[in-house]
Amino acid sequence: MLTGGEHPLDLASGYFIEPTIFADLPTESRIWNEEVFGPVLCVRTFRDEAQAVRMANDTPYGLAAAVMSNDTERCERIACALRAGIVWINCSQPTFTQAPWGGMKRSGIGRELGLWGLHNYLETKQLTRYVSTQPWGWYLRR
Repeated sequence: MLTGGEHPLDLASGYFIEPTIFADLPTESRIWNEEVFGPVLCVRTFRDEAQAVRMANDTPYGLAAAVMSNDTERCERIACALRAGIVWINCSQPTFTQAPWGGMKRSGIGRELGLWGLHNYLETKQLTRYVSTQPWGWYLRR
């Protein structure tokens, strides 16, 4: 652990920890492999872009990701390669109600927000009516 991990004194009675940064954890470690919702960051180094994408996608989760670089083409390329429901480029956390929100793999099943989210709450039904006096198909022959 590089920093953090302590209970803040004013919040010691709850389930709170200080913002915490872990570095170079084994890829088998529990915290590296679970979806942590808290002020926790796990950091690993990588040799090249391809390895970074493989490491980021090597998880059963895929709610959100962020790519930071001055190279906009690299950002676009990596963002498209990441298996996450939302990928922020040179920012983190903005969400717009007009756009779909949800994850991939075991994260954020389905979509909320926007037109896509509305369709998750609807059930589509097909009604078909035959209006001819002629038989339709082999099962309606008289």
